[in-house]
Amino acid sequence: MLFDHFNLIARFYDRAIGPHEAEKLGAQLALPENGRLLDVAGGTGRVLSGLASWRGSMVLCDYAMGMLRQAQAKKVALPARSAAEQMPFADGRFERVLMVDALHHVADQPQTLHEMYRVLSPGGRMVIEEFDIRHWAIRIVALLEKIALMRSHFMPLSEIAGILQKAGAHVEIRMDGAARAWIVAEKPPTS
Repeated sequence: MLFDHFNLIARFYDRAIGPHEAEKLGAQLALPENGRLLDVAGGTGRVLSGLASWRGSMVLCDYAMGMLRQAQAKKVALPARSAAEQMPFADGRFERVLMVDALHHVADQPQTLHEMYRVLSPGGRMVIEEFDIRHWAIRIVALLEKIALMRSHFMPLSEIAGILQKAGAHVEIRMDGAARAWIVAEKPPTS
């Protein structure tokens, strides 16, 4: 069993990381007027707090109980404890699926991507916000996380996109001009 850094830092996480830029993320998600949104490995609910004015229902899935307790106290989403690689949701359950700065922390990244795509409804959109390992600052972050004994592994953005394309998604990689990227995947509607 690996040491769980996220349970240790849960109470301080929001103060250390700060608020998320919800407007930029909302634009990538293209939130419908209503529907269901799943935040995979959503931690303390920091990201969903910025989307709290949306009228749809939100579910936050995370494995770390400490993070889920912090999220539950915010009352912006229904918390669900689960590993990202095997979530307890029905196929096609969510119109939007989201993961912010977390893919590099999961144990099985391809399985996580397949699982996120599985729970995405036909015609739905998935957004993965991740950092580009080709950027020197992200390489330093990756090294520091390894020194801290975290299981971090930053996949190349093209590899993430390739896995989702093989699953049947239309995928676009959008950059912010620096090291942050959004992998936007849309599941074709059923005919």
